[in-house]
Amino acid sequence: MPRRLALILVILAAACSGGARAESAPPPQQADSGRRETAVFAGGCFWSMESNFEHVPGVVSAVSGFAGGRTTNPSYDQVVRGGTGHLEAVQVTYDPARISYRALVDRFWRMIDPTDPEGQFCDRGANYGTAVFASAAQRPAAEASRAAAARIIGPDRFVTPVRASARFWPAEAEHQDFARRNPVRYGGYSRFCGRAARLRQVWG
Repeated sequence: MPRRLALILVILAAACSGGARAESAPPPQQADSGRRETAVFAGGCFWSMESNFEHVPGVVSAVSGFAGGRTTNPSYDQVVRGGTGHLEAVQVTYDPARISYRALVDRFWRMIDPTDPEGQFCDRGANYGTAVFASAAQRPAAEASRAAAARIIGPDRFVTPVRASARFWPAEAEHQDFARRNPVRYGGYSRFCGRAARLRQVWG
């Protein structure tokens, strides 16, 4: 009996120690390389785009602003009134050693409804249109990502374009980090807009 008990204890000890190694903590995130690149996306309300991208590993910062229009250094009021040609956009600064440009574009599609040509969710109007603003070097990856996403939804329904890179203009300070600084107000806005429900309908 003692011999059998000793054998059981040895087996249990081996099993537990092996399990501990197999279920060890996940590997640490890759260290910051210090390299920086930027990407610009228009996905409707820039509060939401900024908040979504800031939580992506490898993203260093996301800045709310405007891109794609004619007016130099536009204000939020000018863009909302219309006539500037700008879209609300975010400029994403990221570490390319930790996340690729293609991965950022892949994630972008899942943050928006790319079947809507009139705006996003409850935000309607030209300034809430969607686009990927890609440099010549970024364009092949952006187009490949778009084609892959369009196959899921249906190419005829997928309206968000890949556009040439455009000057990005930061919005006023009150619009930066809005979701983090105003969680109650942003939470109410997001629920009212039905953003999460619509994304589930589009992407499953």
